[in-house]
Amino acid sequence: MQAVLAGIVAALVGFAGAFTVVLTGLRAAGADEAQAASGLLAVCVASGIVAVVLGLRYRMPISIAWSTPGAALLISAGTPDGGFPAAVGAFLLCGVLIVVAGLVPALARLVAAIPPHVAGAMLAGVLLPLCLAPVRAVAEVPLLAAPVVVVWVLVGRFARAWAVPGALVVAVGLIVATGPTVVGGAPAVVWTPPTFDLPALVGIGLPLFLVTMASQNVPGMAVLAQFGYRPPLRPILAATGVATVAGAPFGGHAVNLAAISAALAAGPEAGAPERRWIASVTNGVGLAVLGLGAGLATAVVVASPPVLIEAVAGLALLGALASSLAAAVADVDGREAAAVTFVVTAAGVAFLGLGSAFWGLLAGAAMTLLHRRRAAVPGPPTASGR
Repeated sequence: MQAVLAGIVAALVGFAGAFTVVLTGLRAAGADEAQAASGLLAVCVASGIVAVVLGLRYRMPISIAWSTPGAALLISAGTPDGGFPAAVGAFLLCGVLIVVAGLVPALARLVAAIPPHVAGAMLAGVLLPLCLAPVRAVAEVPLLAAPVVVVWVLVGRFARAWAVPGALVVAVGLIVATGPTVVGGAPAVVWTPPTFDLPALVGIGLPLFLVTMASQNVPGMAVLAQFGYRPPLRPILAATGVATVAGAPFGGHAVNLAAISAALAAGPEAGAPERRWIASVTNGVGLAVLGLGAGLATAVVVASPPVLIEAVAGLALLGALASSLAAAVADVDGREAAAVTFVVTAAGVAFLGLGSAFWGLLAGAAMTLLHRRRAAVPGPPTASGR
């Protein structure tokens, strides 16, 4: 029973804590209300199915979720020239690359070779604009935003895992009390035929893959290892990649290992270590069921001031921003390259139709290589060396 309760809590916290990020990201990528609701449903159901299958197969608490940093990336990238169909094509590319990473070890090693300070700085640059939203919301809609922030602070003082859900409850209550009537039923499954636009593939699909791998799958494996679980990574990548491909035409952006909520199912709160897999399976079932509320969730988002929903999403991502900044500055020698990556990404400026996350990653990698080569060049001999 303890494992089941832990799984239910993980599903509630995971969904309530970040569904606003997903919906905001899909809307920013060009999805209409129905397409955004369908996309949220797709990632919920796909994540739930993979979590159940992997949990039963390996008897380990392998929690699966959507890519929250990936959704934040969609917000910063904006709508591609080809509209939402071009974004769907980018989602498909991301899924295929995740499958390939599971089947071809060389690609997984290549992703792992991205310097942590560059990956952390790129993610921090993606998250920064959204994490500034709570401040803007307090300035623009103080009567709505201030109570949300206050509840987030107070609840986080005593029960950090429930801080964002608590803030979300207050935000929804204020939206319902002050806004138009919110009406939302079961979400419709909307098929969006993908188009393959090169700038969208390179500017959204490739960074989405890298962010998902670096900020979800790798940390997710680290969380499991922290609690003594070491499942095989390649089958997990293959399964989540296939789920991403399957969900993409319905608007789902990316499915991956859970990182933040993984500890809820793998930790001591889930009971005896040999039975914690039940928590991840319950989490998967709960997430799939919660996806049925995507229509109502989308209606709430549409009825609210955009800056207020962005504020809730920003509060949900502050922890990820802090972790990313810590990773970016951990390597003293790589701080300059991390700074370049961060400012280029956070600038949000697209060149040649490619988003800032791609250029930030490219600039940071180039700076890292340049500094390594400079360090490798021997300096002039010293007096003691003559």
